[in-house]
Amino acid sequence: MSLEEAARQLKMAAHDSQVAFDCVGLGDLERAQEHVVTARAAADAASTALARAMEDMSPEQAQSAGELAVAALEEA
Repeated sequence: MSLEEAARQLKMAAHDSQVAFDCVGLGDLERAQEHVVTARAAADAASTALARAMEDMSPEQAQSAGELAVAALEEA
């Protein structure tokens, strides 16, 4: 997995966490639980991608790839 994928998964986890939070406020606990599960899965995928990147990339490569990943997501 790339840093772009890690960034994308983190963005998805944040979104699903916000939806879960909103569902709790609305009392829709089943839907909140579904979004908590998907947020956790996305966070786990991001963690896996980041662990792999730490093994495979130098700090300089990570900085460059990270900047590109975040820029690509901001454009989308």
